[in-house]
Amino acid sequence: MSRLAFNKFIGNQLKISQSVGQPDASTFSGIDQLLVVLPEKIADSAWRQIPGGSRLKTLLKRQLAGRVPAVSSHLDNKRQTTIHLGHLDADHEPFERLTSARKLVAAALREKAGTVGLWVIGFKAADQQGLIEDMLSAALAAACPLPAFKAKDTPRRIKSLRIIGIKKKIDVRRVKAEASGNNLARCLTALPPNKLDAREYVKLLRELARTNSWQFKKYGVGELKKMGAGAFLAVAQGNADDSAAIVRLRYRPAGQSKSPVLSLVGKGIIFDTGGTNLKPFTSMLDMHIDMGGSAVAVGTLQALTDLGVPFAIDCWLAITENRTGPTAYKSQDVVTAANGTTIQTIHTDAEGRMALADTLVFASRDKPAFILDYATLTGACMTAITTRYSGVFTNHPDLHPVLKKSGRDSGERVWPFPIGKEFLEELKSDTADLMQCSANGGGDHILAASFLNEFVDAKIPWVHVDLSACKRKGGLAHIPTDITGFGVRFSLHLILDKNVLNETRRRRESGQ
Repeated sequence: MSRLAFNKFIGNQLKISQSVGQPDASTFSGIDQLLVVLPEKIADSAWRQIPGGSRLKTLLKRQLAGRVPAVSSHLDNKRQTTIHLGHLDADHEPFERLTSARKLVAAALREKAGTVGLWVIGFKAADQQGLIEDMLSAALAAACPLPAFKAKDTPRRIKSLRIIGIKKKIDVRRVKAEASGNNLARCLTALPPNKLDAREYVKLLRELARTNSWQFKKYGVGELKKMGAGAFLAVAQGNADDSAAIVRLRYRPAGQSKSPVLSLVGKGIIFDTGGTNLKPFTSMLDMHIDMGGSAVAVGTLQALTDLGVPFAIDCWLAITENRTGPTAYKSQDVVTAANGTTIQTIHTDAEGRMALADTLVFASRDKPAFILDYATLTGACMTAITTRYSGVFTNHPDLHPVLKKSGRDSGERVWPFPIGKEFLEELKSDTADLMQCSANGGGDHILAASFLNEFVDAKIPWVHVDLSACKRKGGLAHIPTDITGFGVRFSLHLILDKNVLNETRRRRESGQ
C-alpha cells in the first residue's frame, strides 16, 4: 500500500483555529456543533456567558446525574448550532477526564459534525488549558476514520475544530503530535493482513522514512542469516516467501551523532496463525493486529519527529508472519539467537518473544541510553490486568514508580510486574540455554519478559510494554475505536515529561 493510498485513511491533520476573548454571535455562526465543558458547580456568571444559558440551566435540572452530554439543545441562530453541555472536573484523574471528553465528542458525531467548537468555561486558567487539551485529544481521535474498504467512502464527519473563549492562544503542538502518532498506530494496526502484508509494510515504512527524513535500513532474510538471527528466522521460516525483515528507522536531528539516545522496538507479526500449534478460529480473528507493537513504535517515532526532539532515535521493527505448513518451526526445535543463546522451542504460538529476541540484541549493540519495546505479547497479561491497562516490565525496578505515574498522567495506564533470574528457573532446558516458554503457562507475561531480558544489554535501561490494552471494545480513555493505539501518549509522557532519558544517562555516566 502506497503512502498516498494510506493517506486516504489517516488524512491530514484537521485545521484547528483559536478565538481569543468572549465569544459572540459571529463566533457561534461559524460553528455546527458546540461542545461546552463546565465544572460540577456552575457559577451564575458562567451561565450568563452562554447563549440561552437560563433555558439550558433549567433543562439541566431535569436531567439524570452523570448523563453525557448533560444536556443538548440548539442555539437560536441561522445555523441552528447544536450545543452539548458536559461536566469535567479538573481534579479528576486524566483517564476519567479523557473518557468524559470522548463521550462528549461522540455526541457531536451523532449528526453531521462539520465545524466543532470547543469551549471550556468556569475554570481557572491552568485548569482550562488542560481540559481544552483533553477535549482536543478526543476530537482528533474521533476525526480519524480507521481503514475501511467499502464501495462508498464514509465522509469525514468532523471538518475542522475551533477553540473559543480563551484569554490567549495555547500551544497545541504536543496534542497534535500525540494524535498524529496515535492515529498512525491505529490505522496501521487496523489494516487487513492482505492489504498490509510484510512486503507492503516495508514499502510503506520506506515511504514514511522518505517523508520524515528518517534513515531506512531493511535487513532481509539472507542478511539476517549472516547476522545469526536464528530466533527471528525460526518464526519466518514458515512463510511462503522471503518477505520477512527487520527494519531499522533512524531519526537524526541536525548535528546529532550516529549513536541513538533512544531505541524503540516493536513486534510486527503481520498475521499470527499460531504456527504449528494452530490457534482456534475465534482466537485467530484479530490476529492481523498482532503487529500492533510495531505500529505503536512507529507512531511514537512519528510523534517525536513532529515535535522535533533534539536527540537521536532508532526504531527497530520485527516484521513477519507466523504461518503453519511443512517448513514452519515446531516444538522441540533448537535455534540460536543473534547473541549466541540457544533456545528450545516449546510452543510455536509464543513467536513474539522469538522475533523480539534478535531485534533487542541488534538494538542493544548501538548502546542507546534507553530501550523501549512494545508487543501484543501474552494473553496472560490481559488475564492479569484486563484490557484497561497494559503491563510494563523493566530491568531497572526503580523505574516502577515513574512508569506508573507516566501511565496515570497520560491516561494510558500501566501496571508494573517483576522480572529476573528467579523466573528463569521455569525456563530451564536440558537441551538448550533456555526454553522459549513454560509448558505449564503460569505467569507467562512475567516469563516472557524475563526471557526477553536475556537479550538486552544489562547496562542499558529497558522497558517492555505488553500491550494488553491494544484493543478494547468501545474504546479506551479518549480513543473511540476498539483498536486503541495504546502506548504513544504513555511513551511521550515517559520520555518528555519524566526526563527518563536524562536520568538514565546521568546514572550510566555516574556508574550507578
